[in-house]
Amino acid sequence: MALTGCTTPREGRRDDPLVFAYFTTGKAGEADGLKLAVSDDGFAFRTLAGGRSLLVPAVGEKKLLRDPFLFQDGRTYHLLWTTAWEGVTIGHATSDDLVHWSAQRAIAVMADVPGTRNCWAPEAIRDPRTGRYAIIWSSTVTGRFTQTAGTSESAYNHRLWHSSTADFGTFAPARPLYDPGFSVIDGTFAQGPEGGLWLIVKDETVDPPRKWLQVAKGDSPTGPFGPLSPPFSPAWVEGPMTARIGDALICYYDVYKEGRWGAAMTRDMMRWTDVSARLAMPAGARHGSLLRVPRALVDAIV
Repeated sequence: MALTGCTTPREGRRDDPLVFAYFTTGKAGEADGLKLAVSDDGFAFRTLAGGRSLLVPAVGEKKLLRDPFLFQDGRTYHLLWTTAWEGVTIGHATSDDLVHWSAQRAIAVMADVPGTRNCWAPEAIRDPRTGRYAIIWSSTVTGRFTQTAGTSESAYNHRLWHSSTADFGTFAPARPLYDPGFSVIDGTFAQGPEGGLWLIVKDETVDPPRKWLQVAKGDSPTGPFGPLSPPFSPAWVEGPMTARIGDALICYYDVYKEGRWGAAMTRDMMRWTDVSARLAMPAGARHGSLLRVPRALVDAIV
């Protein structure tokens, strides 16, 4: 029986503005910190804080901040992010107002898994069965899943991994979460318009080229997961993130080779309509996340 009570951190009150947490690449080509934008309709976004970085990365193997994932636990906002192209850590910090942040931490989620090359695009979701947060990310581990070795760039061969925590102080050992039989990154959870938990993933296969998004029904944040749908996005996209707009679910994605964003809309998780033409995203915005945030807090971000 599928669980329908999973808390997807990006969903709040439907009349709250939709905040987009993202990064841009600086002059050296690396991420220059957390940036925020806001939308009232889910399609047109305007930058907050004049487009400046609100959290400058200071931890991890390369002190990067890519793929920021923003979520709320009670009155506290949490941020997870990618800290390096290669390494065993993810970044974490908290805030009460999205402007002033706690000391940053590099959480070594894959330190005990020999052969780990990377930890990309971490996300979190509360598991109603345990009350703990499940944390997911993508890693390549040398010598694992050898049947698809060599199908991604730079000899990467990713799978989704997970840990769990009750307090973001201690963490369960990392375990594989999802192996769809191909190199997979950018896992994100969504509540479907008609209920139920769904996992959206990117097929990272480059030979033959795919790089598109698919979705699978999940019984819980740790599975089991049903069969994958056909691709619902174009090829060569990344960074899926979702929001409920009216009676539909919108999946936004970074069309990174073209320097733009796209989006697809569904009311049943099976039939998708391209709504990319309706989007107005911040210039240079890259892979990020969405969260409903009270208007008073948004208005205070200057």
